[in-house]
Amino acid sequence: MFSHEPIEWPDEVELLVDRLESESARRALSREERAFMDVYETVPVLESTDGLHGFWQSDVNHQRVINSFELIGATTLVDPLNASRWCETRPDDRNEYSETEEEYLTTIEEELFDAMDELVDLVLAFIEEELG
Repeated sequence: MFSHEPIEWPDEVELLVDRLESESARRALSREERAFMDVYETVPVLESTDGLHGFWQSDVNHQRVINSFELIGATTLVDPLNASRWCETRPDDRNEYSETEEEYLTTIEEELFDAMDELVDLVLAFIEEELG
């Protein structure tokens, strides 16, 4: 449905995810670690065929995830997330959107995917500055 290339996380990110998943069984993650994990875990949802609709229909803490994107410095992703908040109250099936709603959501998703192009660099900078 979308032309966005899926994000491929570098080994440094994958190793940190493995470490934090292991450590989270023994201790609570810090706010910065939780923000990193929120972003990492949310990207596949956003890249799915349901895109932003899928994000708003998921069981995640939406506001915490949005705050996490902001905390790691991905502020250009926050606007599309907030602009699509209306999806939270829509039917479970994206196919039930009106043509106007679908066009509007597609426009927001294009903005989101453009912003996602810089996400890997932002995450790496955040790791170095906050979690390094």
